Amino acid sequence: MDMEEWSFPVAYDEHYLPPADSRYWFPRRETMPPAERERAILERLRQVCQYAWDHAEFYRRKWDAAGFHPSQLRSLEDFEQRVPVVTKADLRASQSAHPPFGDYLCVDDSEIFHVHGTSGTTGRPTAFGIGRADWRAIANAHARILWGMGLRPGDMICVAAVFSLYMGSWGALAGAERLGAKAFPFGAGAPGMTARLAQWLALMKPAAFYGTPSYAIHLAEVAREEKLDPRSFGLRCLFFSGEPGASVAGVKDRIEDLYGAAVYDCGSMAEMSPFMNVAGSQQSSQGMLCWQDLVYTEVCDPTSLRRVPYGQRGTPVYTHLERTSQPMIRLLSGDLTLWTDEPTACGRTYPSLPQGIFGRIDDMFTIRGENIYPSEIDAALNQLQGYGGEHRIVITRESAMDELLLRVEADEPIHRAGAAALEAFRAAASRQLHTMLGVRAKVEVVAPHSIARTDFKARRVIDDREVFRSLNRQLHDAG
Repeated sequence: MDMEEWSFPVAYDEHYLPPADSRYWFPRRETMPPAERERAILERLRQVCQYAWDHAEFYRRKWDAAGFHPSQLRSLEDFEQRVPVVTKADLRASQSAHPPFGDYLCVDDSEIFHVHGTSGTTGRPTAFGIGRADWRAIANAHARILWGMGLRPGDMICVAAVFSLYMGSWGALAGAERLGAKAFPFGAGAPGMTARLAQWLALMKPAAFYGTPSYAIHLAEVAREEKLDPRSFGLRCLFFSGEPGASVAGVKDRIEDLYGAAVYDCGSMAEMSPFMNVAGSQQSSQGMLCWQDLVYTEVCDPTSLRRVPYGQRGTPVYTHLERTSQPMIRLLSGDLTLWTDEPTACGRTYPSLPQGIFGRIDDMFTIRGENIYPSEIDAALNQLQGYGGEHRIVITRESAMDELLLRVEADEPIHRAGAAALEAFRAAASRQLHTMLGVRAKVEVVAPHSIARTDFKARRVIDDREVFRSLNRQLHDAG
C-alpha cells in the first residue's frame, strides 16, 4: 500500500514540500479510509514492538511479565488487550536503576542529539535522550502540522515559550525550520521580556505565535499597557500547548477576539513527539486531531485501560510510530478527554478530540459530589463580561464540607464604577459558575492585576484542605 514515506525507521526526504496550494502534507495518509489506515498501523505496531523487544530490556522485562511477545499481534485488539501500559512511574524507576536514560533507550549513547526532560518538580526528573534520526522525524512532524494550520515557507513563526528542558518550544522551532519558515525564537521568562515581546511583535508582524494560552492573554494585557493593540501584530494564527485552554470555548474565543486570529490547540505529553500527535487544522480549528500515523492514540477507560467507544470520555494512551531512541509504547497520559470519529471540516479522516484535553485526571477535584476541572472554571469566567483576566481557585473545608472559593479579578471599568458594579459582577460570576459547574461557589472580587501572571503554565488551584486535615490530626493527637 502506498502511504507517503511509510517506513520504519522513517527516512523522509528532508527537501520534500507539498504543492503550495495543497491542503495536506501527505494527501494519501491524511484522507485514507480509517480501516485501511488501521491495517497499515497494525503492521507498523508489529515493527515497533519487535524493534523495542530487540533493543530494550525495559520492554522485554515488562512484556515477559504480562505474557506478551510481538509475534502475538494479530489485530489492534490484540495490541490494546495484550500490551501493558507504561506509566511515568515505570519510566522514573527505569532511569533510577539505569541512569541517565533508562533501559528503554534503544540507540547507542553516541547517537543522542538532544537531551531534554521534565522539570522534576513533582518527583525524579525524567531525561529524554533524542537521537538524530528522531529529531529529524520530530521536525518533519511539526512542519506537517504547521502546514495543516495554513502556514507556509517564508511565513514568520514566533516561538514565545521557555527554551530550557521543555520540549514544546524546541519542537515548534524545529518544525518552523523544517517548514522553511522564518524562525523567530523569542523565548519567555526573563524580567521585562513580555513588554519587549509586544514591541517586537508590533515590529516584525509574524504570521504565527506559539506559547501557552495563559501567556497569550497576559501578553495582550501588557501590550495594551504599552499602548499597542494586539490585533495590530497581524497574526494569522496562534497555536498552544503546555496547558488546557485553547479548546476551552471561553478561553479560545477570548484569545481569538484579542488578536483577531485563529487559535489552535496542540496539547500532548512531553514524552511524545512534543505536540505532534494532536493539533488543529486550518479548516477545523476547534479541538484537536489524532494524527494516528504519527502517534497511535487510544482513549481508554481510566480503570480498565480498555479503549472506550467513540463519543465517550477516557484517558489517552499513546504509542510512537516513528521514534527509535526512546519509543513510548502504550504510555498512559493521565489526562481526560472525549473522542469522536465524526467527519472533519478539513477532510482528514483521523479521530478527533472536539473539546481538546480537559486536564489531568489528578487535577480534578470534587466539591459536594460534583467532579470539577480547573478548565471548566476558566471557561465560565472567560465568558463573563468584566472579567479582569486572572483568578485563583481555593478549595477549603469548613466542618465536614468542602467549599469552593474563587478569587476573581474584575476589570478597570467595573472597579471605577463603584460598589454596586462590583457587587453585580460578583453576583453574575456566582450565577455563571453555578450554572456551568452545578455547585455554588463563594466569589471574592479582587482588583485588576492583583493576581500574579506567568510566562509559562498557569497554576491557579490552591488546595487548603490539607491544612484542615493537619489541624484535625494535631487536635486528635493532643486529645
